[in-house]
Amino acid sequence: MRIAVLDDDQAQADFVCQTLATAGHVCHAFAEGRELVRQLRRQTFDLLVLDWNVPDMSGDEVLRWVRQSLSERLPVLFMTSRSHETDITSMLNTGADDYVVKPVPAGVLLARVGSLLRRAYALRPSAVKEVFGEFEFDVSAKQVVARGEQVTLTLKEFELALLLFQHLSRPLSRAHILDVIWKQQNEIPSRTMDTHVSMLRSKLGLRPERGYRLTPIYGYGYRLERVDKGEL
Repeated sequence: MRIAVLDDDQAQADFVCQTLATAGHVCHAFAEGRELVRQLRRQTFDLLVLDWNVPDMSGDEVLRWVRQSLSERLPVLFMTSRSHETDITSMLNTGADDYVVKPVPAGVLLARVGSLLRRAYALRPSAVKEVFGEFEFDVSAKQVVARGEQVTLTLKEFELALLLFQHLSRPLSRAHILDVIWKQQNEIPSRTMDTHVSMLRSKLGLRPERGYRLTPIYGYGYRLERVDKGEL
């Protein structure tokens, strides 16, 4: 999972990221609230770990922005030194999914993060089929039926197509796609992703005249979106 950590204490941020990395997560640290919000507008994360007192835009302000601005329910763990009952209840009522008080042992941090991720994403791994309009994905068999016809895809093409449809209309960064599909960021040729996207566009008919647009976002990544006939 891709996890964003907001904490202006470099040592604390390093501890959190190193701890989460041991469980296979990809961690991105931010020292300022506004920078995290800026990235949330551009790319996707699976969970946020927020400190309260950070420069520029505090953790509670970031939490309020997340709940007001993001359409998808993003799990949020508040991790801060503020331990008063009123602080805890305030953040939980604002929309935090869990709250822990520093210092947090590594084992406790992993357990809390794991619990939040299981609650938030439990349905996706167990889903046998996912349907998006004319496209039906058989998750267990790794097969897709497009407009009533089965289409042969490689495993990576299937996983990439499913990821794009799961985030329909949302821009996906190249870094996020590499994290999720290739589980790495630097060891595949730069054109590999572009080739897979081109194949999906052809095999699945992801073109405006057929109701979908799969486009590159210069310097960032890709976005798949529906196209209404009136837009053509």
